[in-house]
Amino acid sequence: MTRWPLPEYMALALSQAREAAISGEVPIGAVVVKDGAVIALGRNGPREKHDPTSHAEIEAIRAAARILGNERLEGCELWVTLEPCAMCAGAIAHARIAKLYYGAADPKGGAVEHGARVFEHPQCLHRPEVYTGIGEAESAEMLRGFFRERR
Repeated sequence: MTRWPLPEYMALALSQAREAAISGEVPIGAVVVKDGAVIALGRNGPREKHDPTSHAEIEAIRAAARILGNERLEGCELWVTLEPCAMCAGAIAHARIAKLYYGAADPKGGAVEHGARVFEHPQCLHRPEVYTGIGEAESAEMLRGFFRERR
């Protein structure tokens, strides 16, 4: 099996996930890219910020919206280490993210290819292009290691 190099944006998302883990957060990281340039970074922070909505995707989307001065992130890509949950998938749709790339699937809490499958609902007003499995091994191992240390 040929192993391709990890795309730089996913490598950056993984570095955000490592920072989250160092802070005691579940290691998930996200990056927003527009026209090939990194616009914003995000990492999980619910415990640190005492905010249940402080998921990596939400943090990255909020930062990108501030930087671009627009709540619509049309033409942007979101790179995230784990399949987004229903809340994050909803935010991705509302932000009009053009492309979503994620690493590990999340059969328990994911809502893109598992669970709610948010983008498949007729009520979903925007559906990004979705690409899965990018950096999957690295993302999954980081999560497994994080939870293994806590057991």
